[in-house]
Amino acid sequence: MNIMQIVALGIVAAILAIVLKEYRPELAMQVSIAAGLIIFISMLSKFTQVLEVLKSYAVKAEVDILYFSIILKVIGIAYITEFGAQVCRDSGEGSIASKIEFAGKVLIMAIAVPIYAALFDIIIKIMP
Repeated sequence: MNIMQIVALGIVAAILAIVLKEYRPELAMQVSIAAGLIIFISMLSKFTQVLEVLKSYAVKAEVDILYFSIILKVIGIAYITEFGAQVCRDSGEGSIASKIEFAGKVLIMAIAVPIYAALFDIIIKIMP
């Protein structure tokens, strides 16, 4: 799916959601979520291509696969968190969106612990 198709889908879904919001608000939200999921899923193939390139460079640079996988997980958590928070905001649930963002930040901190540990080990080795 190219950008013109994505934008067209987004505009059609937005117009449909606006029209439905007057008569069937629950359907308007479903249209919005469905359009968002279609766009998100259609981008997964592009994301896979980017991951393959990054993985090849990580292998060339002899980066530990543990650190590379952590970075990919962090990126995934960030994208999924943002998507979920935006869906909540679209439905008028800003409070829940904030909680989702908080949970995403905590998960990122937890997953990145091996990177922090390696960084602290390096700092300790450098210090006299």
